[in-house]
Amino acid sequence: MTHTPGALLGPAEIRELAGRLGVRPTKTLGQNFVHDAGTVRKIVRAAGVQPGQRVVEVGPGLGSLTLGLLEAGASVVAVEIDPVLAGQIAATVQAHLPGADFEVVLSDALDVTSLPGEPPTALVANLPYNVAVPVLLTMLERFPSLESVLVMVQAEVADRIAATPGSKIYGIPSVKAAWYARAWRSMNVSRSVFWPMPNVDSALVALERRDPPPTTATRQQVFTVVDAAFAQRRKTLRAALSGLFGSGAAAEVALRAAGVDPTARGETLGVVEFARIAERWALDGVQRPTPPGTVEA
Repeated sequence: MTHTPGALLGPAEIRELAGRLGVRPTKTLGQNFVHDAGTVRKIVRAAGVQPGQRVVEVGPGLGSLTLGLLEAGASVVAVEIDPVLAGQIAATVQAHLPGADFEVVLSDALDVTSLPGEPPTALVANLPYNVAVPVLLTMLERFPSLESVLVMVQAEVADRIAATPGSKIYGIPSVKAAWYARAWRSMNVSRSVFWPMPNVDSALVALERRDPPPTTATRQQVFTVVDAAFAQRRKTLRAALSGLFGSGAAAEVALRAAGVDPTARGETLGVVEFARIAERWALDGVQRPTPPGTVEA
């Protein structure tokens, strides 16, 4: 198949590339390739990518979004777990946009601790659905240079990440994302722009980096409290945190000292309140160790 320099990938070329590479999109890796150039350009516009901006993309697949980012003038480093796809994407970029500023890192995004070149200031990606939240939180933790994020995920995951306290879908992903950034649902993405067509709806969720709440507790301590608070959603915080504090009575004392109602549930608290509880936990000296570098989903 001939390539038109500058053109983005269309349905025919995506199928041709996949066929030639022997790539069969798998549910295991959550692969669904975007084949609509109009949608790709909408995503790039929504991300606000600027010429020369260093962007990290996770899971570039066959390169649809990669080409859209490069077309906008971005400098792109892509993290791809599949060696066949990683081996092809540089050739695809060269065929469509010769001389574009692009490099690929063959790795699982959950294992990446450093990236070549300038530190990225934006993450733009079509994330594999089954690891979207861990990948998002890992990238935010490991790359503090990231100022903005726009990722395509399953629609209900986008809602959970952007949820606010008091919502039925507010939970662990909501609080942990809020530690790093302000999050909001950006736009819906039609099933018809993917090959193969997924059986779930997709949406873009946007995040804008902000400072974590001022606290003497570490991120790991805060996240451990969050995990415990939501382990059994229907329990009051007094009951849910009794294991961390050693008893329900101790949890109640700590919660009151943190200015939190012990009979409240985790879904009513914001990240600031969780940080205050974690401070009390740290002061009490009863914390259980959390493995270093852990990012809980």
